[in-house]
Amino acid sequence: MRIRRLTALAGAVALAGTLLAGPPRAQAQANPFQRGPAPTPASVTSERGTFAIATQVVARQTGFNGGTVYYPTTTTQGTFGVIVATPGFTEGQNVQAWAANLLASNGFVVMTINTNTVLDFPTARSNQMRAAMTWLTTQSPAVVRSQIDAGRQAFIGHSMGGGGTLESARAMPQLQAAVGLQPWDIGQNFSTVQVPTMIIGAQSDPIAPAEQYSKPFYRQIPEASEKAYLEIAGAGHFVGTRFDPTEARSMLSWLKRYVDNDTRYEQFLCPPPSDAGVEEYQNTCPA
Repeated sequence: MRIRRLTALAGAVALAGTLLAGPPRAQAQANPFQRGPAPTPASVTSERGTFAIATQVVARQTGFNGGTVYYPTTTTQGTFGVIVATPGFTEGQNVQAWAANLLASNGFVVMTINTNTVLDFPTARSNQMRAAMTWLTTQSPAVVRSQIDAGRQAFIGHSMGGGGTLESARAMPQLQAAVGLQPWDIGQNFSTVQVPTMIIGAQSDPIAPAEQYSKPFYRQIPEASEKAYLEIAGAGHFVGTRFDPTEARSMLSWLKRYVDNDTRYEQFLCPPPSDAGVEEYQNTCPA
């Protein structure tokens, strides 16, 4: 884990600035993207957040095979970061419904997509999730589009959808975050990824073994990009298709930290979580 140290001079300057400025302002004032209440150990391992949400079915569009949008029903706190969630090989959008419900109810607009065919490989899935993001931010119905802050975008995906997510992160350095759930891909290198990226592997995954896929992908991403690797103890490949509290905590905290700039969630990322659900955890510590 990379640790950043401030010099004594910088610390003295910061202290002096604090004394002159007086008490710090509330985080909500300092961060215009903060949404929802302060997180707790219970809230980040819950299946739902505090926002009421609605859904809208999306028909097949140019570039992707439709899906479902999950979005908060109010913008009293402002518009929301936007996430596209992509399933894996032979999977439909329903396997990412747990993630969409979790994330939308914590203050994001999320679209789960169907791929053009369930047999599409990661590169095709990457193209489709990017097409979905473009449609969502520019052509979706007004009731959805009015909720979106198009400047704050992220991707998540499972298995080949996870591979597609990593390919999209490489292709779109303007993304705020990416999360690959048990990602599978071949013939790729992610050493040019600049997007803050979390990879979640599974200890007992026979389809995308962590030692063959998730860990090498993690090592390829530069530390300067910010990255994290979580390996879920005892889990198999399909842990990314259902709610798991260990996975949910890390994914939600990562997206909150980088899409919403919400430093209240750093406590769940660094220092590393070490409960029974975690087999291994590595990261660069959020900066």
